[in-house]
Amino acid sequence: MVDEIKSNSRLTSSSFGRCLRGWYYCRVMRLFTLLQNIALAIAKTFGRRLRQPHNGEGYRILLTGSFDSSNWILSYLRPLAASKACSHITMVSSSPVPAFPKVDAVYPPKWLVRVIGATPARLLIFFSTAVRKHPNIVGGYSILANGLVASVVAPIVGARSLYHCVGGPAEVLDGGVYAEDGPFTKIEIPDLVVERRLLRAVAACDIVLTMGTKAVDFFQSRGVNTDFHVISASIDIEQFAPADSPPCYDLIFVGRLVEIKCIDILLKAVQHVRNTIPNVTAVIVGEGPLRGELEQLVRELGISDCVAFVGRQHNIREWLNKARLFVLTSRSEGLSIAMTEAMACGLPAVVSDVGDLADLVEDGINGFLVPRLTPELFADRIIELLTNNEKLRDFSQAARRSALRYDIKAMAQRWDNIIASCRES
Repeated sequence: MVDEIKSNSRLTSSSFGRCLRGWYYCRVMRLFTLLQNIALAIAKTFGRRLRQPHNGEGYRILLTGSFDSSNWILSYLRPLAASKACSHITMVSSSPVPAFPKVDAVYPPKWLVRVIGATPARLLIFFSTAVRKHPNIVGGYSILANGLVASVVAPIVGARSLYHCVGGPAEVLDGGVYAEDGPFTKIEIPDLVVERRLLRAVAACDIVLTMGTKAVDFFQSRGVNTDFHVISASIDIEQFAPADSPPCYDLIFVGRLVEIKCIDILLKAVQHVRNTIPNVTAVIVGEGPLRGELEQLVRELGISDCVAFVGRQHNIREWLNKARLFVLTSRSEGLSIAMTEAMACGLPAVVSDVGDLADLVEDGINGFLVPRLTPELFADRIIELLTNNEKLRDFSQAARRSALRYDIKAMAQRWDNIIASCRES
């Protein structure tokens, strides 16, 4: 998996100015991770004794993270809230948290955000909430800065620490330079010092959740021995279901328009598909900093009449039900929520063979795992399905069956098992 991430990376030789910025951020990240490791050691040594719930009580859980959408939050919190072992969840967030049972949202004050910034304000409120509410588990989504801060805050307040690795090994590998975004990516060049310190922080966490099995293998290969659990986002299998009406698009992509998604590969694949299927259509659902560049690429490729950019959409199911295939050309990925939702809607997935996608996509059964990030290979797999109605139907039915494993009830049972391991240890 390490070679896979590195080979798919778009890090290239840099200008002098870019190298200088990378050197600066490298020093900043080294200092930051050093201070985190020191704070972690102090907290582990002098923190409160572990606080367990009273007999019969469920666990009180405090979490924080940065979220792109309310749907993302629901995907992770609903099964945890449905767990019998959980009594209450407090989510510290800068984004709106949908209201549902057993979950309270805490937001940083607007004045504090203006003074120190959104992320520092959120993490400061996260710490003060932990001190005030005395949770049994304190956790963060992604290593920076949520997981790093949670690993320090938890022992201070006598709680178990939880780190949910939603971005896969790329969050840590070579200092995080291959991650989707964030300060670690600004280092520009691999930094093993930062990687070692990040791994030290991960190893100190009581519970580490990953989106798939490959991420566990990565951490264990780096000597991290802690309580690992594989748990992905959940989906409402009743909400995300196949449509009765015929689709109006052949291909759909759902996600942020950022470099790590390699949407240019998808657009070039559409151009290749068009040579065989002249009336092929694709829809791009999502927003991001690369939208302007990608729309320009569409014009340059001469496929403006068959590719639609529709921006951020709230009712994702409606758009998934308009398509035949889900396509994901990421160079690094955990277990994609959008892909899981698409497969629940009966869309076979044509995706990069990266990260944890193979935990759900069975090559040649419910979709295709494309071994290399080339437009030609993606186009070949897309054409194979769009020109064979019987195969498309069989793949569609298999995709739906596979996605059933990620229903809310099934994921709630996994949370029961995770929290049960806390009681036993």
